[in-house]
Amino acid sequence: VHVVESGGGLVQPGGSLRLSCAASGFTFSSFDMRWYRQAPGKERELVGVHTRAGSGTNYADSVKGRFTISRDNAKNTVYLQMNSLKPADTAVYYCNAYMMPEYSYWGQGTQVTVSS
Repeated sequence: VHVVESGGGLVQPGGSLRLSCAASGFTFSSFDMRWYRQAPGKERELVGVHTRAGSGTNYADSVKGRFTISRDNAKNTVYLQMNSLKPADTAVYYCNAYMMPEYSYWGQGTQVTVSS
């Protein structure tokens, strides 16, 4: 099983980034795909989820209206489009593939820094 995030980097406030999460080794379409983030000194928080049914997304209030999760089951990839970025969005972003507690796979994370 592999879950690999990419696309992080340094961006100015108000800017945009798109993170990608490429997965392999499991039936991608059968998993909810979640994005989490963890800022220094803070607990990991759920940013949003794209359900395995492919029809539903949910977001944390802090990112609603600015972040969008999409998935391409043909490419086994999920995306996190982040717009109107704020310094408070600075964190390591993690991708999680989740079916049930016994089948939950994590990536290594990608750093996003929002700073002028």
